Amino acid sequence: MLFHSILGLRPVEHAIAAAFQADGHTVTLPDLFAGKSADNYDDAFALRKSVGTKAIMERAQVAVKAAPPEAVLSGVSFGASLTGEFWTDRPQMAGAILFAGIAEWMLPPTPALPISVHIARPDPFDDEEYFADWVAQKGEANLDMHRYDGAGHYFLDSSLDDYNEGAAKLCLDRSRAFLKGL
Repeated sequence: MLFHSILGLRPVEHAIAAAFQADGHTVTLPDLFAGKSADNYDDAFALRKSVGTKAIMERAQVAVKAAPPEAVLSGVSFGASLTGEFWTDRPQMAGAILFAGIAEWMLPPTPALPISVHIARPDPFDDEEYFADWVAQKGEANLDMHRYDGAGHYFLDSSLDDYNEGAAKLCLDRSRAFLKGL
């Protein structure tokens, strides 16, 4: 399960899914904004507001319910935060991958749950203390935190100024290895 960013379901999420599918994984890409997307963050926040939290959460819930209990939850930025809405209710999930954002921890964090996180450093939306506090709350979760110096927030998306080719390749390589190891 790969939840898209605040920008909506765009070619970059399809490319991430295709990389995982090339390794034999089945990937679900829920379209939480019903076909709408934005080209910049200001328009994206307005789009999210116009779609509405209720509709977004209903679409996400339908997608998660349809996924096998052991499915890996994944998301980009806003989509990463959505994983936190569901992982508490999925004790059999095999792991999580969070790109360009984090999620509220389940309480308590599931012991040994493999979680791979990929965040720019610095990230323009959250300061370093925010990430340090989050890591400190991981409990016994098996957290693998990757930071990408000098990359933009959504460094995987080549259509954005955030894009960093080297960071994007390394992130995808690490994510594919993470999935292979589950």
